[in-house]
Amino acid sequence: MVSQKVKVVNKSGLHARPAGELVKVASSCTSDVVIRAGEKDINPKSILTVIAAAIRCGTELIVECTGENEEEDLKRIVDAINCGFGEQI
Repeated sequence: MVSQKVKVVNKSGLHARPAGELVKVASSCTSDVVIRAGEKDINPKSILTVIAAAIRCGTELIVECTGENEEEDLKRIVDAINCGFGEQI
């Protein structure tokens, strides 16, 4: 298992479009992925759980990946979050 802290930089947080982008990235990962936001464990491969988490700008997340390609998968997810999923930050 590998993990890394990352802060949400999108001004509007993870609303529908960036949440959808996160799901796309996470769904393409072969490892098991969990995102922790405070006390919540979020399945980033499910759009409903990501949107329901109501993650706001500045929220610190912990991304955990477990599996064969865990390091590559972790980097892809963290990079996507840091880039704001292509939105203006």
